[in-house]
Amino acid sequence: MNVDHRKLGRELDLVDSDPLIGAGLPFWLPDGAAARHAVESYLYELERRNGYQHVYSPALGKRQLFEKSGHWRNFADDMFPPMPMGGDDLVLRPSLCPHHALIYKSRGRSYRDLPLRIAELGSMYRAERSGVIGGLSRVRAMQLNDAHVFCAPSQAAAEVADVLRLMREAHRVLGIEPSSYQLSLRGEGKKYGGDEAGWAFSSAVLRGALDSAGVDYVEAPGEAAFYGPKIDVQVADPGGREWTLATIQIDFHQPAAFELEYADAAGGRSRPVMVHRSLVGSMERLFAHLIEAHDGAFPLWYSPVQLAILPLGVEQDAAADSLALAAIEAGLRVSVRRDGSIGARIRAAAEGRIPYAGIIGRREAPDGLVALRHRDGRQLPAMPVAQALAVLSAEAKP
Repeated sequence: MNVDHRKLGRELDLVDSDPLIGAGLPFWLPDGAAARHAVESYLYELERRNGYQHVYSPALGKRQLFEKSGHWRNFADDMFPPMPMGGDDLVLRPSLCPHHALIYKSRGRSYRDLPLRIAELGSMYRAERSGVIGGLSRVRAMQLNDAHVFCAPSQAAAEVADVLRLMREAHRVLGIEPSSYQLSLRGEGKKYGGDEAGWAFSSAVLRGALDSAGVDYVEAPGEAAFYGPKIDVQVADPGGREWTLATIQIDFHQPAAFELEYADAAGGRSRPVMVHRSLVGSMERLFAHLIEAHDGAFPLWYSPVQLAILPLGVEQDAAADSLALAAIEAGLRVSVRRDGSIGARIRAAAEGRIPYAGIIGRREAPDGLVALRHRDGRQLPAMPVAQALAVLSAEAKP
């Protein structure tokens, strides 16, 4: 199946772009935004239930912030130029980690506070060259499902193992099948932050987590971040090209650069290690993959429209409107479609990848019934509206 998310995303009214906005800057249409919001809400709750605290931080920072973090030295070619403002040079951030380091530093921390898990769905910007941007897979503005765990080095192995568990859970629920796992290590000839001991420790922790999880992986020297090694979870597009979707990184460099500390159990001061993690990467690259992996036919829980209500004629309009109100009240996303023959509307709903059509005809309307038809052609017997909504609501849970 050769599916192009750029073409299908436009056909299904999920995403689009405009030259006046610019290359690599797609916008989300209402249906795409509805699907994305459902996924974002699921991820937020998954993280919250697993001890993450969510924050908001600005997409800008002074150039000195990124000089301190090491991004300016190692990543400047991929950053947008500074914007002079009031005597400062402001920069669009290429990563969220420097902001989260300062959020950690904004309060005194004790060993009793650790691990501290800070999460954000945050915006970041990359000055990608025109020749490499395309669709949602590679963009210049993105929203990243990001988090940073600040912990004692002795806690890092358990935190990485827990992130791997959360990744696999999120991927299963979203219908993602990773194509490979990569252990990205330091290589020759590049400048890296941190010291030998930190790199050796971090690489051993990540390798041990993959081995303990029973995950097959390949080692990739030279593919580490400048501040530490990482696990990269890869997915493949229909053409067989692999993309990094999710990642776990261990970082001793930035905690040292920002002089992060906590009061340890012995009454002294110790430095935390920083575990970077993204369960599903950016919303843009995630949906590029989901559109192609599912051919636009998302699972019910994050389908933009979950139920298309199709009254047979004007005599059934009142029953259709009543069903729509009840479905919306039940938390479902619905659309009432009246134009065209019933056969044409059923086909259009299936072609639009809507999971269910709810048909209300002369036999159903008087008795408060609806006949559900799945997009794959399966038909359920006519049932009371309350029963139909219970069926859909149960399936709509992630």
